[in-house]
Amino acid sequence: MTKPFDMALFLSGVLTGSQATQQRHLRQARIMQTAIQQRWQRDNPWTWQLKHLRWFLTQHLKDHSDDTHYYYRLTALVIWKRLRNGEQFLIDHWTSRR
Repeated sequence: MTKPFDMALFLSGVLTGSQATQQRHLRQARIMQTAIQQRWQRDNPWTWQLKHLRWFLTQHLKDHSDDTHYYYRLTALVIWKRLRNGEQFLIDHWTSRR
């Protein structure tokens, strides 16, 4: 039996801000992780691709408010930063849609 992926440990090096902000990012990252696991069978961010995050933000959250989308986009950026991928690409992609 494998040990579940520890999102708190994964994000510990890149989480900044107040304790409440850090907890929000962790809570949302775990929600993202669960949704992507159920849909794509990818249980940790090291196996995620941009399409997985895009699906979560566009399809999984389609009935949520603009504020919810905004905060999940911030969490996605934190995850992407931890993966050391093109953070600026994500910022450009998601801000150009508005």
